[in-house]
Amino acid sequence: MSMNQKPLRILLFSTLYPSAVRPVHGIFVETRLRELLKTGLVQARVVAPVPWFPSTATRFGEYASFAATPRHEERNGVTVEHPRYLLLPKVGMNLAPYAMALAAWRSIRRLQREGFDFDLIDAHYYYPDGVAAGLLAKWLGKPLVVTARGTDLNLIPDYPFPRRLILRTAAQAGASIGVCQALMDRLRELGADGSRLHTLRNGVDLERFRPEPLAQARERLGLAQDGQYLLSVGHLIERKGHHIAIEALAHLPGLQLLIAGSGPEERALKELAERVGVSQRVRWLGVVAQQDLKWWYSAADALVLGSSREGWANVLLESMACGTPVIATNIWGTPEVVSTPSAGVLMADRTPQALVQAWHELMAAQPTRTATRHHAEQFSWAATTQGQIDVFNRVIEHHAAAMAAAGVPRGS
Repeated sequence: MSMNQKPLRILLFSTLYPSAVRPVHGIFVETRLRELLKTGLVQARVVAPVPWFPSTATRFGEYASFAATPRHEERNGVTVEHPRYLLLPKVGMNLAPYAMALAAWRSIRRLQREGFDFDLIDAHYYYPDGVAAGLLAKWLGKPLVVTARGTDLNLIPDYPFPRRLILRTAAQAGASIGVCQALMDRLRELGADGSRLHTLRNGVDLERFRPEPLAQARERLGLAQDGQYLLSVGHLIERKGHHIAIEALAHLPGLQLLIAGSGPEERALKELAERVGVSQRVRWLGVVAQQDLKWWYSAADALVLGSSREGWANVLLESMACGTPVIATNIWGTPEVVSTPSAGVLMADRTPQALVQAWHELMAAQPTRTATRHHAEQFSWAATTQGQIDVFNRVIEHHAAAMAAAGVPRGS
């Protein structure tokens, strides 16, 4: 950056952002921002709304974490605001963008008064977050970029009212970014202007996720050196497909399943493991800190991701960066990641039988860990980070030109 060049000031807006009480929630959004900040070309503040729940909701799982989320915190040197918005039952899906925008307004105006008058709103997750950001951008006269990440475009547009708001926001936004090409194809099919659509895939932190010696990893984690291990990482919900791995285990004698994550389906998954007679071969790891995941990836023979919906699954690249191949469902952006035999195997369909077949296929021609790591190295953050900066600059310049043509004074 030259001496006279000012850094871009962006306001990142999304409910998908970690907090002190949910440290891995939306970690992929924080990671992308951290990579941007490393360039020295960007300054940022984060507004990450959370649903309002009373402080007495301490006995109700995820609700308790919402209630306990600090209203203001610093994470990795970045100021993060967590305004509360009211999420009403039954009508919540349709009203959420408006409630979210109204709740965030005060926090954003305070940031501006304190001297952070940002150049652009960088929103993540199209609905309701991106739509709410569109309202805020209109009220504040700021340009907008929205990043789609998965369910926001591969499921929510099935509902007519959210679909209309998504398309309205896409028309307003200076650019839309998809973390995989399939998401931008979907937005184009819905009717968005293709000239404003960009694919900027998530990268992987090749320093944090690197291969550790197999024997060392297994010794550190208390795993048998001669065992076979399949790792499944993700929130314990149906969509992530842990149940498929558990059911497949019944047809893969001797294989051990490691499950990292927490969530509302934990009890049901443990009951399933008992029912199919594999509970002694399933190890429940709970939530594993990002810095510790490399040991579990390195200790496993393969990672499985049996998702029903997925935009761009970071766990796939994390595993491959640690030299461990993957088995995954053939959906959305996943074929863009698992694109060579050195990466792993795509399941024929989302069933335990397909997982069993994929496991045997992978074990019959298992790539070297060096080859799998080499595949992951093609997905560094450098190109994506530069692509974001280029998109942001173009959107800001176009917005400034449009405002000038309309006779609006700069900075109004």
